Amino acid sequence: MHKGETMRVVVVGCEYTGVTTLINGIYEWGKDRGIDHHLDDHFTIPDAYHLSLEEQTAMLEMLPAIKERFQWFQIVYHVCLLHRFEHILMGGFHIEEMVYGPKYYYPGINIDVREYEPEMPDDTILVHLTANADAVRARMESDPHPHQLVPSADVTEILERFEAEIRHSWTKHKLKIDTSDLTPEILLDTFLEKSKPHLNKRDLLTRLG
Repeated sequence: MHKGETMRVVVVGCEYTGVTTLINGIYEWGKDRGIDHHLDDHFTIPDAYHLSLEEQTAMLEMLPAIKERFQWFQIVYHVCLLHRFEHILMGGFHIEEMVYGPKYYYPGINIDVREYEPEMPDDTILVHLTANADAVRARMESDPHPHQLVPSADVTEILERFEAEIRHSWTKHKLKIDTSDLTPEILLDTFLEKSKPHLNKRDLLTRLG
């Protein structure tokens, strides 16, 4: 019964708000129910979790215009994957690119990947993770990421930019979770509960079954 559920989820938010934590949690939750999600969480430059140190360095050293073109290719390709897989999880994706691209990867180059949103499946759920700035900075100190992208001084600005991009997103199904005081387990449970209104009848019955 659980294998009948469709789960297309794009999770976005400022670095250290729990994006990777949530999509990994959903992935494991799905495995326990016989659902094999396709998972892509490599839109932040460099992809520090799937590339070698040499490859990460090469990505960082790419010229800004090349980074911009590479990211466009990624977005277009993964829009296709949203249609190919019924069960797919993406971390960051196009909303992250709108925030991080012009700020950190290719300053001065204006982009608008939102034009691809109408091409995404109608049942795609856009999950916005946020947190207060103090919580984000505390996580930066306690569990630093390899190749941290967002400096502490930029946290408030980046949180506001994600808020604005989500507000202007054309995606039909959107939900927001403040992770400031949430453990990974509570974060997953919160998503599962908040996503219910965005499921069609078949998927809701599957989730409850």
